[in-house]
Amino acid sequence: MPRRRGRIAIWSSATALALSLAGLAATPASAADVNNVKNAGFESGLTNWTCTAGSGTTVTSPVHGGSSALKATPAGMDNAQCTQPVAVKPNATYTLSAWVQGGYSYLGVTGTGTTDVSTWTPDSSSWKQLSTTFTTGASTTSVTVYTHGWYGQAAYYADDVSVYGPDGGGGGDPAPTVPSTPSGLSVSGTTSSSVSLSWSAVSGATGYNVYRNGTKVTAVTGTSATVTGLSASTSYSFQVTATNSAGESAKSTAVTATTAATGGGGGGGGNLPKHAVTGYWQNFNNGATVQKLSDVPSAYDIIAVAFADATSTPGAVSFSLDSAGLGGYTVDQFKADIKAKQAAGKKVIVSIGGQNGTVSINDSTSATNFANSVYGLMQTYGFDGVDIDLENGLNATYMTQALRSLSSKAGSSLIITMAPQTIDMQSTSNSYFQTALNVKDILTVVNMQYYNSGSMLGCDGKVYSQGSVDFLTALACIQLEGGLSPSQVGLGLPASTSAAGSGYVSPSVVNNALDCLAKGTGCGSFKPSKTYPDLRGAMTWSTNWDAASGNAWSNSVGAHVHGMP
Repeated sequence: MPRRRGRIAIWSSATALALSLAGLAATPASAADVNNVKNAGFESGLTNWTCTAGSGTTVTSPVHGGSSALKATPAGMDNAQCTQPVAVKPNATYTLSAWVQGGYSYLGVTGTGTTDVSTWTPDSSSWKQLSTTFTTGASTTSVTVYTHGWYGQAAYYADDVSVYGPDGGGGGDPAPTVPSTPSGLSVSGTTSSSVSLSWSAVSGATGYNVYRNGTKVTAVTGTSATVTGLSASTSYSFQVTATNSAGESAKSTAVTATTAATGGGGGGGGNLPKHAVTGYWQNFNNGATVQKLSDVPSAYDIIAVAFADATSTPGAVSFSLDSAGLGGYTVDQFKADIKAKQAAGKKVIVSIGGQNGTVSINDSTSATNFANSVYGLMQTYGFDGVDIDLENGLNATYMTQALRSLSSKAGSSLIITMAPQTIDMQSTSNSYFQTALNVKDILTVVNMQYYNSGSMLGCDGKVYSQGSVDFLTALACIQLEGGLSPSQVGLGLPASTSAAGSGYVSPSVVNNALDCLAKGTGCGSFKPSKTYPDLRGAMTWSTNWDAASGNAWSNSVGAHVHGMP
């Protein structure tokens, strides 16, 4: 496994099939419905709940509502599953939901008498609601509700579990009341066509409505939203309400935001080629060919310098050239090579994170520190922008704030790229996907890592195994149909079998996938419903491993990308 690149998360086909149930729309409860779960908010400790291997406990922080929440910690071969039998009525429909935070979190129900369902989310630094529905069978009077985490992952928190529907006679918690009015509404960023907002969570809320000048414009489940399609240099008034099955709160205090003048943002892609190749350059020696930036082939249009590191200041990052490990490569030579690459029409950016990266941006202060420190590195070294490669989770609200703050400092030439894992882009509800959509107007490209992944769902709901053209095309389709522009989607692959633990495919497979997406040719069993001729291109880890293989990857894929119409 290469240093600081690609957390291995092997997901079985059976697991991936279960994930296909994520995101089912919750059905509003009727006025007579109740929450059939007992001790739903863990205010009475673990009463009515059973957790495997002693994995569960209750804590007073963090909590979503009330004064307690569940904390469950996976260990070894235990996934920290906590269960409760819940009384239900036969032939009835119920809404199952819970608020979760922390590590990978799953919510599901068994024994329904029909189809058992589940939903899940990757690690999250803020409370997120999971919700799905199920219908009981003709003789079903009890189901088992469960939460669990994932093997080897961090502890998860759960709170306010609910099974709303007809009263099963089990004496559950009371039905919800209309939530209170949200507070703390603020503007976290603006562009010429969008305004980003954030606010404080409301206990008992299952969603939020955003209003522009008194008219509802969007509904979200989290505590942030970006309103798009606005006019430049125009002032708008925004309010937000909280909702649940009992109704909608009053509107919050209004805030006013003025969009920027026309011409701001743009993702810095204006002078990139239509189809571009990204390569990571290693600022360390891990057995791959040691390079100076001047050694990187001209096939690479964007060079991501890996990696900047966290400092003792929350959110802030720093970069130090590993001169000794790179054979005496000096800072002055490094800076001169950046300028030379830029003179040749290339972009050189600094990458934040990697497998072992510990940068955490979870409040406004750390977001500001991140923006200020990255901008400082751009001024010091001449970097064109930043790559986000945080493989240990991110907070969409504050990463959005950080990137917009950086954009306001650096201007429209800023390059912003991302390198999420496949698991991070399975749904638009995932934090990485949310962040990408939040900054779509200033985002250059998302180069998802199609390696160290295992089986995953494609946009057609089928499971595909890594290492095939179908894996590349069917997963790219999720991003293309989920809101990103084709010019913001790239395919990230290892340059050789030594570059990653799994997922390497020959350059010809990469080229076939590019052709399938852009032209409809070279496809496997999956063929997208339409073509995406503006697809941005491809990425590889790394230019160093590519060099160790005689630049076979860039010679083939680079030429193919640049030859796309």
